[in-house]
Amino acid sequence: MLKLHRVTKIFNPGGPDERVALRQVSLEVPQGQVVTIIGSNGAGKSTLLNVIAGVYSIEEGAIFLKGQDISSWPEYRRAAFIGRVFQDPTRGTAASMTVEENLALAMRRGKRRALRWGITPEERRYFKEQLAQLGLGLEDRIRDKVGLLSGGQRQALAVLMATLTKPKLLLLDEHTAALDPRTAKVVMELTQRVISQHQLTALMVTHNMDQALRYGHRTLMMHEGRIILDISDPLRSQLKVSHLLEMFEQASRNSLEDRILLTSPG
Repeated sequence: MLKLHRVTKIFNPGGPDERVALRQVSLEVPQGQVVTIIGSNGAGKSTLLNVIAGVYSIEEGAIFLKGQDISSWPEYRRAAFIGRVFQDPTRGTAASMTVEENLALAMRRGKRRALRWGITPEERRYFKEQLAQLGLGLEDRIRDKVGLLSGGQRQALAVLMATLTKPKLLLLDEHTAALDPRTAKVVMELTQRVISQHQLTALMVTHNMDQALRYGHRTLMMHEGRIILDISDPLRSQLKVSHLLEMFEQASRNSLEDRILLTSPG
């Protein structure tokens, strides 16, 4: 469903501050699979989501979605097929617009827009039905400005907006990291329910290793722009965080040793 073939991303190529963020990353994610991605800061996790979404162009390799090469597609064109939720609750929603106006924008993502548009009664009823499933009372605040919502309510709305049109791929970039533990749990349970309900394919970046093992079907660990661990069930379901840390230490050490061998003279 999603395929990356030897994707490389370099920031400031040829300059004194050149940085290789992704190093020939190859990855295949079948339809309906949910993949969690972990790794230290600078490992390439968010960059991976950004190149898939089209925020950054790539220097080498190719990206395929549903068998179609989207490597050269601009971000706005990919947005018709890819939903995304960011770490910051203020991103992905428009604070000055109402709840229903935000949902209407999400509903029309990727579609041709006329000079004038309004929200039909049928759409308003549908929005209220979807909001009621969040269990946060937002169906009664449909004409409130989004800027008046709490961080958790806003992030829950962002999840709903990203999945309203059942995207081919959902990208979650540490979308619970800025929330308090209780609210993060609510948003994560909501995310899991929506993904399961629509049988979505998803990539979820997280710093929470327990979360990475508990949700989805597969866990990737990145280090210095490479995928160094790829763990699927049933092995993954048997792991504890301590085991994952040990595997990371061993894999990252081997990755360093391999690079030393590859760059050694003779």
